[in-house]
Amino acid sequence: MDSFIVAALVLCSLTAPVYGDKGASKARSCSDIRQFYSGKGFPLDGVPQSEISGEHLRTCPQGYTCCTSEMEDNLSTLSRREMEGLLKDAGRALQASLNGQYKAFDVYFLELLNRSMVALQETFLPAWGPLYSQNAQVFSDLFMELKRYYRGSNVNLEEALNEFWARLLEKLFNQANKQYLIGEDYLECVSKQTETLRPFGDTPRDLKLKVTRTFVAARSFIQGLVVSGEVVRKVSQVQLSQECTRAMMRMTYCPHCRGMASARPCANYCSNVMKGCLANQADLNTEWRHLADTMMQVANRFEGPSGVDIVILSLPVRISEAMSTMMENIDAVNSKLFQACGNPRIGGTSTTGLEEGTKRGKITVEDRAGASTGNLEQLVSDVSRRLRDMQPYWVSLPSALCSDRVATGAGAEDKCWNGMSRARYLPEVIGDGLASQINNPEVEIDITKPDMIIRQQIMQLKIMTHRLKNALNGNDVDFQDTSDDVSGSGSGMCADDICPRGPRLIVPSTDRPKLYAYPPENKKVVKATASQNLPCIALYLLSLVTLLLRR
Repeated sequence: MDSFIVAALVLCSLTAPVYGDKGASKARSCSDIRQFYSGKGFPLDGVPQSEISGEHLRTCPQGYTCCTSEMEDNLSTLSRREMEGLLKDAGRALQASLNGQYKAFDVYFLELLNRSMVALQETFLPAWGPLYSQNAQVFSDLFMELKRYYRGSNVNLEEALNEFWARLLEKLFNQANKQYLIGEDYLECVSKQTETLRPFGDTPRDLKLKVTRTFVAARSFIQGLVVSGEVVRKVSQVQLSQECTRAMMRMTYCPHCRGMASARPCANYCSNVMKGCLANQADLNTEWRHLADTMMQVANRFEGPSGVDIVILSLPVRISEAMSTMMENIDAVNSKLFQACGNPRIGGTSTTGLEEGTKRGKITVEDRAGASTGNLEQLVSDVSRRLRDMQPYWVSLPSALCSDRVATGAGAEDKCWNGMSRARYLPEVIGDGLASQINNPEVEIDITKPDMIIRQQIMQLKIMTHRLKNALNGNDVDFQDTSDDVSGSGSGMCADDICPRGPRLIVPSTDRPKLYAYPPENKKVVKATASQNLPCIALYLLSLVTLLLRR
């Protein structure tokens, strides 16, 4: 019996767990963690001077430790705050990239529109004289409506173009028939004949098609950037779950409590923690990629013979051609209008107001807008490249966050922190997304309860992609009736002074998001650590009791 007791005691001593970086028979000093803990801004009141028993720990392994329950709670809160901060930093960097794309395109597009308007003003005055100067408001109103539409205002683009041609017909007819007394009611009748009479030839229909396609594509493109930035902002603000916080604490600060401050997480261990913490975010991947793909298709439409710059810069010439068509056929136009609206009463001036133009012959406007100063091809190429770069963002976050944190170098796999001690991490790396987390050994997640904020953002991505696909077909889309918070208010992509005025999007530089690594937890490992010591302890106590009873 004595030999049995001795053997049991020897066995227990040999199988007793070894704690810390180096085995030690006596409690070790906690000076390192005291310095570390104080450096994080926590008071040293209650922090042990040497290791204590760790049965009180709820997240870290329950061996000898330098952490009290309060320290564990404080460090757990700190790990969550640091993780959320890094996620926001990464989100802001992506928003900056989106804002850079927005600014580049917005500046380019508005420059085209302004140059086209200036070219019209500079060429129409010498070419059309009083016919333009007395009716300049009609032309400036057209450009104002085009800009308002692009900026996201509730403007019906087709109606705006129809209104322009109807008003232009009124003005030219009135100018050409000064000898008549023409009232407002008569002019209203004249404007209603625009579609059937077609006094400007095929130009209005042709311009309507090209202008509509160009402006619908441009507005939908910048709205896509707005929505993308808003999604990033909202998702970056989603709070981490309690299970994720425990996992982050176990991976980040539990090594300090165990006296292994130099231990870095195993690569696969960190991946599983991050994939568990960011499971809902990874579910954005599919719709995020669809949106980026569709935006690249829209961007590619900006080039070519019907590209943005060609359509916008040709507006003065096309409008002048339409006016010339009417003036060359003014007698036939008058005849049809008199037939439709009745003969106006004589009583005006003796001149028609068009003699000057008639003397010049066919009035033409030189294309003085010139080539685009910006490099559209380079702009489209740069935007497409950045959109491709951001496609894998949501599923690449875990590896990016782990890249600077995990153990590396020779033998790292056998000396890294696996959530319990310095040893190889055995579980396999799980997949991305919420459904894959059912087998995550580090973060317990109820896969039947997805994060509703993220689900709402997935729906916003779907809606925006649908609108962009409509824009590819030249179909107008109403951005004013979108769901909450994505109508272009831009509150999400704004960073104070970097908010541009316009479709109210917000974005800074074009740098890609910087990502950082994070820590995990191992709830199941913790339980195993405590339980696997129980048999040896029980056997040890039983042996002592037996010896005492025999005496």
